[in-house]
Amino acid sequence: MSSYSELIKNFERIRAYMREFYVYGIKSREDYKSKSARTYDDERRRMESWLGDHMSFVRTPEGKSVFISIDSRVSDHNPLYKAWKAKSFTDGDITLHFIIFDILNSPSVGYSVPELVDIIEEKYLSEFEEPMSFDESTVRKKLKEYKELGLLTARKEGKRVIYSRIPDDLSLPDVHALDFYSEIAPCGVIGSFLLDKTEHAEHPFDFKHHYITGALDAGVLAMLFDAMRKKCAITVNNMSRRRDEPRKNRLIPLRIFISVQNGRQHLLAYSPEFNTFRSFRVDYLSGVKLEEPSPRFDELRQMLDRMQPYMWGVNIKRGRHSEEHLEHVEFAVRIEEDEGHILRRLEREKRVGRVEKLDERTYLFSADVYDTMELIPWIRSFICRIVSLRFSNRTVENQLKADLSKMYSLYGLEVNEK
Repeated sequence: MSSYSELIKNFERIRAYMREFYVYGIKSREDYKSKSARTYDDERRRMESWLGDHMSFVRTPEGKSVFISIDSRVSDHNPLYKAWKAKSFTDGDITLHFIIFDILNSPSVGYSVPELVDIIEEKYLSEFEEPMSFDESTVRKKLKEYKELGLLTARKEGKRVIYSRIPDDLSLPDVHALDFYSEIAPCGVIGSFLLDKTEHAEHPFDFKHHYITGALDAGVLAMLFDAMRKKCAITVNNMSRRRDEPRKNRLIPLRIFISVQNGRQHLLAYSPEFNTFRSFRVDYLSGVKLEEPSPRFDELRQMLDRMQPYMWGVNIKRGRHSEEHLEHVEFAVRIEEDEGHILRRLEREKRVGRVEKLDERTYLFSADVYDTMELIPWIRSFICRIVSLRFSNRTVENQLKADLSKMYSLYGLEVNEK
């Protein structure tokens, strides 16, 4: 029987399982062909230990299927953050961690790597019944890691590099601001960790739309933000539902776009391989690695910013970035006297478009965009009030009209071909 632990060393693996269980739908034991049944059982039990009542199952003719069921309207705090708080350490890791910070107990205390190794051997490890030791290379790597994390500082004194503790800043933001940040911001798991250090009252916020799945992508998002801050290129693996293996891409990350409709996060990046701007779903990305700074970063970001007024969503047709490749979209809606809310919605949701009053009851929406198809779901939501529509992309217009014709025929209605 396999050993089971609630703690994890590889977050990417548990991220993949939680994404399959929660984001992409119900999965059964038999659906995981690439993993053993034993691995599936271990990961399922691990998630059950974190999420408790949020785990459910259904029985189908194919067998028992387990899934994560979370009502985000009544969950005060994002339960998926628990996965980030279950990281495991080796005995050596955790021992060395506490020894280092016990020695460097204040910013005024500083030692070089050889001095720390001697102190550790003489004052700490000599008391252990079982032999344990940390060589100079191990201690140096750990100190370098803590310096990169901002926990330690390093200064040169002649040929010696002295490590010291960075002063603790125990001041935290207003707890309500921290509470709000943890639930709505990218990388909100940082706020959740800080909240654990406070004695906060009951969660004061209720969300009509509470998008919690971004919690699984916080690590990837943090790496992307770091790359953009440093203006670096990256290599990253992009998963596809149509391929068994992820594709490795070399990109220059430029912006993160987050949908206010579904909370989905996208990376907008430049692909040197295809000489074009592309969008990538962040939940499909993994294995981000920073490369050298790109001399074109500022230029490319400015180009993307100039394109943004013509983007309804995140799609940019490959190789078509100039205004001469824009597609014109317009449709007119008739709004009755007691339907002022429809006009307000049109104004509120028009994004890059324009709304023009044609007469007392008719309003025209128009926009110039890179991809007409992105507007279709939104246009359909006004379908019973649309009196005319015209797209420069006739293929999309004809497809929409054909779909409407089929719908009308199902109800035995005649089609208005304006």
